[in-house]
Amino acid sequence: MKVNPMLLHNPRAVRTAYPDDLHEILNHTQAKISRDCLQQWRGIAPQPTPIYDLPDAAKRIGVGMISVKDESQRSSLGSFKALGAPIALVRFLMREHPEWEMAAVFTGRYRDALREQTVISATDGNHGRALAAAAQDCGCRCVIVLHAHVSEEREAAISAYGAEIVRITGNYDESVVEAARLAQANGWQVISDTSYDGYEDVPRDVMQGYATIAAEAIEASEGTGQAAFTHVLLQGGVGGLAAGAAAYWWEHAGAARPTFIVVEPEQADCLWQSAVHGQASVAQGSVDSIMAGLACGATSPLAWRFLDSSVDAFMTVSDDEAIAAMRQLAAGSERDMPVLAGESGVAGLAALNQLAANKQQMAALGLDEHARVLFISSEGATAPSVYAEAVGETAAAVLARQQQWLAGQTA
Repeated sequence: MKVNPMLLHNPRAVRTAYPDDLHEILNHTQAKISRDCLQQWRGIAPQPTPIYDLPDAAKRIGVGMISVKDESQRSSLGSFKALGAPIALVRFLMREHPEWEMAAVFTGRYRDALREQTVISATDGNHGRALAAAAQDCGCRCVIVLHAHVSEEREAAISAYGAEIVRITGNYDESVVEAARLAQANGWQVISDTSYDGYEDVPRDVMQGYATIAAEAIEASEGTGQAAFTHVLLQGGVGGLAAGAAAYWWEHAGAARPTFIVVEPEQADCLWQSAVHGQASVAQGSVDSIMAGLACGATSPLAWRFLDSSVDAFMTVSDDEAIAAMRQLAAGSERDMPVLAGESGVAGLAALNQLAANKQQMAALGLDEHARVLFISSEGATAPSVYAEAVGETAAAVLARQQQWLAGQTA
C-alpha cells in the first residue's frame, strides 16, 4: 500500500453520496446551529477567516493554485480551536439545561447557576486555552491537565483565562486518561476533542464546530465564482478537525467531493497507523513533535468513522519540514503574501513541498496544472518563543512584512 515511507493511499476511500449513518452524527443543520451560536461569543471574530492565494508556491510545486485559510485570525486565541471546545461546552450545558437560551450561555446570563459546574480537559495548548476562555465567559470553573511536553509559555496562556492547571509527567494520551480519572472522581465534566468508550457527544460537538472552516471555504469559492477546491490538506492529531471538515465537504459535494489528504508528524502517526490497520489505532513513534497540536498518540474512534472512507491519502512530515514551511510562508515572495503560520499550521504546505519532489506521487493524487489546492493554517504564533526560534524572527516582524507587502500591492 505504501508508495514511499511518507505517503499512504487509502483503498477504503469512496466517492459516493454522504452516507446516512454519518449524517446522523454530523450534518449541515447542526453545523449551522453551532456556527450561529458561536457568532454570539465575543471570543470569535465576526467575519470568516481569510483565504490567501499563493501563486508562486503553486508554480513551484506544479499545480494550478494553492490557497491557505488563515485560522490565526479566528479569534484572539490565535487558532481554529476557538470553534471546537467553546461550542461543545455550550451544547453540553444546553443538554443539562434545555430551558436555557443557547446564545445567552456565552454572555454569562446563567453565571450564578454555573458556579458549581467544573469542566476539565487534557490539552497540548490550544484546545485548553479555548475551553478556559469559554468557561470563564460562561461562568464555569475550568481545570486543564497538561502533559510534560507542554511549555510554560502555553501553560501561562491557558492560566490567563482563569483555568486551574494540573501537571503530569507523561504524554498527551496519559493526560487524557488523567482528565477522565479526575472527572470521574470529582463529578466534573470532560470537554475533550477525542472520543472513547461511552464518550462521544462532546467530541461530536467539537467536530461539528470545526465544520465552520469547510462551510466558509465553500462559501468563499461559490461567492467569487471560482472553481471549487479539488484538493484539501487537513491536519491529523486525533482526527477531529479532519473529520469535521471532510464530513461537511462530503455532504455538500457528494461524489464530487475534494480529494482529502491528512497530514501528521512522522513521530505521531496515529491516523497513518489507523489507515494501515483499518481501525482507530495508536502511533508508533515518540509522539513528541514541534507540531505540538498534532502530537497525539491515539486516534479518536468517532473521528475515524468519518476518515476511514473519506480520506484519500495519509502523509507524515518531519519537524524539519514543518520548520521549512513556516519560514517559507513567513518570507513570502513577489506574489505570495507573507503569512504567520505556527508549527501545526504548516502541515499541509510541508506535505505539498514533499510531494513536489516526486512527479509519480503528484500524478497519482491528481495534483497537476488544473488542481486548486487548499490547506488550513490552523494556528498562528500561539507559542511566540517557539515560533521565533523556528523561523528566526518574531511574529511581529512577520506581520510587519505582511503589511509592507499589502501596501506594495495597492501602491
